[in-house]
This record gives sequence, structure tokens and C-alpha cells, in this order.
Amino acid sequence: MKFGIVVFPGTNRDGDAYDCVTGPLGASAVRLWHKDHDLQGADVIILPGGFSYGDYLRAGAIARFSPIMQEVIAHASAGGPVIGICNGFQIACEAHLLPGALLRNASLQFRSMPVTLRVETADTRFTNQYHKGQLLRVPIAHGDGRFTIDADGLQRLEENGQVVFRYADANGHVTDEANPNGSMDNIAGIISERGNVLGLMPHPENAIDALLGSRDGLGLFESVLARVSA
Repeated sequence: MKFGIVVFPGTNRDGDAYDCVTGPLGASAVRLWHKDHDLQGADVIILPGGFSYGDYLRAGAIARFSPIMQEVIAHASAGGPVIGICNGFQIACEAHLLPGALLRNASLQFRSMPVTLRVETADTRFTNQYHKGQLLRVPIAHGDGRFTIDADGLQRLEENGQVVFRYADANGHVTDEANPNGSMDNIAGIISERGNVLGLMPHPENAIDALLGSRDGLGLFESVLARVSA
């Protein structure tokens, strides 16, 4: 299986994503420049974190119109898997691959810290190596991570089982204190209605080795490998 990691001007987590999938995962990967018109045979696309185009206008707004994104949108429309991490989540929302929007953190501060995530569903191509209710320790690093959506959209996400990760405390309780950015219903990650696009603000690619403080993010990539390679 081959991963395609999209690189925009301002992307800064592409190296981490590349090392994650080619190292412990043992998969092949290629970097895809924002001006490219070819996914180079990639089976899974990763939109990594960073500050694409300097977050001008708003986070992800300019990147959405890059030539490579037309290919990513076509890939997703055909059912291909896409993972949007942090800035990638913002881009995926701007490209309407996912519903909702990511707004400035409620604190108006950039937050860089480890957080606890609760797995809300393990029945997806991105979470099948976890179990429902499992607690993961994964870092965040963002200033615009407050997931927001209208009431009807939120109801659809909940009813369709599209919320895959929530911010929780160390005991698994979903509390305001455990929410680092003010996201609605403590939402940290969602999937598309078809289940092939994942967006999350935390950085699983930075939680793949005990030396980094956690290996809890590795299960996400192993889940993709298990489902897509099957």
C-alpha cells in the first residue's frame, strides 16, 4: 500500500507523517507537491499539519484551491481514503470533504500539549485496531481547532456515528476541562458520511513511539493498513 503525503507551502508535519508510515508501518510513501496534478498511484492520502499558505484568510482556505486538491477531492469522491490531520482537517472542511469548520480556539491561545482522546467508534477503517471507549494519549498543536457545526449537522454526525474521537479526561469522562479548544461536544475527530475521509486535530503521527511519550497514535495507521490492504 502506498501513502501520498500532500505538501503545501507552510506544511511542517509532512516529514513526521512520512516517517510514521514508512518506519513502524513499513508502507511506501510519496510526497505530493501542492502544484502537482497526479497522486502518483497513492492509495491513501494524508493532508498533514502545519500552516498552509501561512493560514492567510483562514486556516485551510487557500490550500483548498491548490491543483493537488482537485485530485484529492476526486480520490475521495471515488471512495479513496483521506486522512486530514490538524491543518489537514481544516483543509478537508474547506474542501467540503467533511462537514463543519475549525475556528479559533475558545481561549484565543495556541495550544500545544498532550491530550486524552476517547474512541467513540471502532467500526471504521481508521479505528478498527482500537476498541470503543479506549483512551489514547496524543499531542495537539493548534490555534484554530474549535470544531463547529450547525445543530442539524451535529445531530447527523451523532446519529450516523461519524464522531470518532472526543476529548476526555484521564478517566474517560467528557468534560469542559478536558476540552482544549472549545470544540462542540468535545469533538476531536470525525469521518465523512461514506466513512472514507477522517479529520482530526490531534497528531497521531507524533504518538508512534514510547520515546515520544505515547504509541497510541499508531493504531490509526495500522487500522488503515488493515482495512485498505484487505
